[in-house]
Amino acid sequence: MVAGCVVALLATAAGPAQALDNLPPKQPLVQDLRTENSPCATGDDPTYVSQPPRLSAVLYDPEEDNQPVEANLVKGEFEAWWTDGAGVEQRRTHTTLVSLSGTPRYWTVPDDIPANTVVSWHVRADDDEATSSWSDEGDGSACSFVYDDVSPEKPTISSPEYPEPEDVFWVDGVGVYGHFTMDSPSEDVVSYRYEFPGSPPRTAPVEQPGGPATISYLPLTSGPKWLRVRAVDRSGRWSAESEYEFNVQSGRAPVARWRLDDPAGSRSATAETGTAARAGTGVTFGGPAPSGTGATATVGLDGSGHGFLTTDAPATDIRKSFAVSGWARPAETGRNMTVASQDADGGPGFALGLRNGETGPAWSFAIGDATVSGGAPETGEWAHLLGLYDAETGRARLYVNGHEVGTEVAATPAEAAGAFQIGRARGAVGYRDRWHGDIGDVRVHDRVVVPDEVTELARRKPKLLGRWALENATDGTSPEQSGGAPLRLGAGASIHRGSDDSCIPELDPDCPYVPPALVGNGHLALDGETGYAAADGPVVDTTESFTLGVVVRLTDSALDRPMTVLSQAGEHTDVFKVRYDPSTHSWQLVMPEKDEAGAPEKVVAQIKSAEGGQKRRLAVVQDDGTDTITLFLDGSVKATASLPRGLRSTGALQIGRAGAGGGWGEYFHGDVDEVQAYSGALRERDVPFLGTGVDYCPC
Repeated sequence: MVAGCVVALLATAAGPAQALDNLPPKQPLVQDLRTENSPCATGDDPTYVSQPPRLSAVLYDPEEDNQPVEANLVKGEFEAWWTDGAGVEQRRTHTTLVSLSGTPRYWTVPDDIPANTVVSWHVRADDDEATSSWSDEGDGSACSFVYDDVSPEKPTISSPEYPEPEDVFWVDGVGVYGHFTMDSPSEDVVSYRYEFPGSPPRTAPVEQPGGPATISYLPLTSGPKWLRVRAVDRSGRWSAESEYEFNVQSGRAPVARWRLDDPAGSRSATAETGTAARAGTGVTFGGPAPSGTGATATVGLDGSGHGFLTTDAPATDIRKSFAVSGWARPAETGRNMTVASQDADGGPGFALGLRNGETGPAWSFAIGDATVSGGAPETGEWAHLLGLYDAETGRARLYVNGHEVGTEVAATPAEAAGAFQIGRARGAVGYRDRWHGDIGDVRVHDRVVVPDEVTELARRKPKLLGRWALENATDGTSPEQSGGAPLRLGAGASIHRGSDDSCIPELDPDCPYVPPALVGNGHLALDGETGYAAADGPVVDTTESFTLGVVVRLTDSALDRPMTVLSQAGEHTDVFKVRYDPSTHSWQLVMPEKDEAGAPEKVVAQIKSAEGGQKRRLAVVQDDGTDTITLFLDGSVKATASLPRGLRSTGALQIGRAGAGGGWGEYFHGDVDEVQAYSGALRERDVPFLGTGVDYCPC
């Protein structure tokens, strides 16, 4: 008890001594001061603000002032001053509420401060017993700002490439850069905020206050365009908006094009534009063309010193933007080969073709000392190649089958005023990297070829192989709508016809209810035990691009096993099958690892879907150009897998069953309608039209 009293007396006696020992708050540091969101501006470069600003300062009180259970509290004393028009100094002060040490204090300057006048300010900390030094004492500095209450004037906009419609109505064009200069009369403009249609707003800084700014724009589509601009001054004020309208034409045609479809026996290739190309004796005209491209023929090059075509003149100035493209089918992939190039001193100015590296062959576009590579060439497989050099950005890109591959690279082209070559590239002595294989439709553009154009150039239009509406059957077969091979119906398969509308059940009690067809007036009904339909042979070539579509509805109330709706077999097993697996509640695309009896199967794509009698539209799209296969559900939900090369199918297309142990199994119990098959890969935007009952051409 005595000890406790002693402690209490000591604590009481110590009180005045602690008050005398109070340490003053720390001097505020310049780096802890802000004018609005800007750091403290010192010297002759004040911060410009568009409204009376909020000033802030982080203030500190030494921690040793208090016991551990006590908080360090401190307030801020702000002071601002300026010289008015009469030469008299004006001052405004503000004291904040107390707050914890180490937290910001704020003061919004009163709105009577003058515009366009340098206002200085400083701050000090106060803990109610002592104050710190002002922030500008000693090594500190006063902060300063200028309140700007006038917005900048609207900018003017001009472009030499894309004048406004009153000057030239339509201007060339997609893939051609335009340069737009924005200039406001206001002398304090520091940037311009601008926006083109379909692009987010961007900011272009000026080189010096009040100066203009020039931006570039690459039109990706044709049609009316606009540019909206606001000038931004150093206080952050925006001008009123200026709008500049211009009209963009479609991309101009290539400056050189050789279709390479000249008659067999020709000794030169006619140029649709540009200069005709003479052919060496190792060139054979009249070769096969890639399907779905509109090309009717190509040339074959034998890989010898005589297998080339040349114009004996340049096709374009490669120091400016250009693109070179063509179809190529290599007869081998084990060595470097060139599809197209243009001569420079001692080598090619650019070369588009095939290169072999440590990881194997790849498509390649080289320009100057830069090379971009990607994609996987396959012997006997067509590919569309496009090499692009963008002089505005100084970057080179490579596209294979309409898709960018590899990584774009910075490139510096050398002057290449020599001849344009097809099938070879210039070396230090003579020519090298001679092409062995087929080449078709070579084009050279003197502009950027934009992504949509690249896709269209590489597109292989699908061809309808068959459409079975399954609305009727005669003698056990259901016809193909264009007179092609019908589907044979097995036992347990029948055609269900919807109502003929001869009576209305709601109005006539004697009128039986007839369930509607899935699509149109009828569909195929399968009993899940023996029911199926089949073609007489394979419908799609599974080693190439193909598309299959079907409409289905499961009718089993208790699903207890996988059920296959589409399959097509190889020699020993199904090359693919599309089924519903109730154990995973998903539609699956299943493929074997090999075409061998008993080969393990793999679910390469699946889409979760709880089935309860709903109509579903399924599609399988195999794209040999991208080495992928995709399962679609209802036109929008998809799952994609890599497929470098599909297995060859020799068996008939099956609807409603799959191969199983030398026989058949996984019989489908439900309804099937609108079976459609295409050679070629439908675009993703075309897939939703499958199974709608609408005649649609993905052309």
